[in-house]
Amino acid sequence: MREKFITPFLIIILFQTPLFSQDKFSIPQFGAESLQFIERPLKLENNDWLNLALVSAGTILVMQADQPVRKALLEDQRYKNSFPVEAGRIWGEAYPTAIIAGVFGLHGLLADDQSTKKIGFEIVQSALYSGAITTFIKIAAGRTRPFTNRSSGTYKPFTFFDDDFHSLPSGHVTLAFSLSTVLSKNAKSDILKIGAYLPALLTAVSRIYQNNHWASDAFLGAAIGYFVGSWVTDLHEKNDSPVEALSLFPLIVRIKL
Repeated sequence: MREKFITPFLIIILFQTPLFSQDKFSIPQFGAESLQFIERPLKLENNDWLNLALVSAGTILVMQADQPVRKALLEDQRYKNSFPVEAGRIWGEAYPTAIIAGVFGLHGLLADDQSTKKIGFEIVQSALYSGAITTFIKIAAGRTRPFTNRSSGTYKPFTFFDDDFHSLPSGHVTLAFSLSTVLSKNAKSDILKIGAYLPALLTAVSRIYQNNHWASDAFLGAAIGYFVGSWVTDLHEKNDSPVEALSLFPLIVRIKL
């Protein structure tokens, strides 16, 4: 399955056009926060360095199991096209992110609800930022995909146009965890906070089980999606006021007073 970011992100922005037209969560705000994101590597703190070290070490550790995991999963492909596996794959596609961002953005526009505007805005931001990181690493690393039947240690750095060498990290898993993290961070109920990650976990499993990615590709993609989604939501949380719950689609989100 080809993983492309540019066209899906244009679709996401199209969905969010009404949202960006508002004073809050607007294009100027998006531009200013994007600049903060670009400058972020220059302002890393102790916790950031620790997280970076843990993700790097974890990815290298999981790489040691890439071949055995693939071999074990390929021995039983009965569920390759089953509903849970396909549902996981779909959650990692661009259009669920675009549709969900659009639904929240449209609700925020029609109901003049800052809470749902915020969620739509954050979904777009997290998808764009995490997608940019993932795309850069894919091209720079040039790791071969498992379905090519090459070794997991085969790399062709700075491969721009050959998708067979765009395995690390998984774009589907990045996008899935980006979306799930924003939804989880905005959920009021602990059950919903945890439940928001279930489809993202299915995405990680599906990408490995369907032989499109190594286990370490999924691990790194999940980490990128999670940390970028957390950074985006935390950025807005700093200015949040007390909240009360509202049930929506049926996610319980928070209304700013």
